Amino acid sequence: MGRGPSIEGRKNAEDAKRAKVFTKLIREITVAARGGADPAANPRLRAAVDKALSANMSKDTVERAVRRGSGADGADDLQEIRYEGYAPGGIAILVDCMTDNAQRAVADVRHALSKHGGSLGTPGSVAFQFARTGEVVVATPDAAAESRAFEAALEAGADDVQAESGLTNVLCAGDQVAAVKAALEKAGFAPERAGVVMRAANRVAIEGEAAETLESLLEWLDELDDVQDVWHNAALPGA
Repeated sequence: MGRGPSIEGRKNAEDAKRAKVFTKLIREITVAARGGADPAANPRLRAAVDKALSANMSKDTVERAVRRGSGADGADDLQEIRYEGYAPGGIAILVDCMTDNAQRAVADVRHALSKHGGSLGTPGSVAFQFARTGEVVVATPDAAAESRAFEAALEAGADDVQAESGLTNVLCAGDQVAAVKAALEKAGFAPERAGVVMRAANRVAIEGEAAETLESLLEWLDELDDVQDVWHNAALPGA
């Protein structure tokens, strides 16, 4: 009879995953802090800090990342780069990187795409299919909760509210995320996620082997140290 992974092995895997998440959050705070070290006056930084604290990052770690990004602890050398390309099935994909080595980043992204039957595109080749959108998601287990979320979101200036499968997705302008999130919290909701996303204008249905290959590609990209976020326009089964 085979033995499953040891408790120590599982803990090591969880620690490694947590470290990778923290690395991405620290990077996000560092870059956001270039726009000002005060979260109250810098919506992007406020969102990044909120996300980090929600992931149980210590305040000391957050503050060090803010100081680095604002230049208080010396300038950082991170670059923000967006790569555009095509995934299996002609799916449009955006890969947002934060890196101190652009040559490494583009080589890794190109390799990941080519290994999965995709290809790297030129700037502007697929970005037009996405829109920068603020998004706040809350759990709404019943019609009454949906109604409360709808009213709070619209009063806060949201552009659209979509409820499905026990979740309500509130869409707004990118700079309105903090206000919408605060309004929903005031109405008694604990947002499951809040931030700015690249939302596809239209979704392309994909299934079978193509869907499996795309999911493998997304996992591969997520493991790359330089990759911060990945956006695509696929409608995956069960998603």
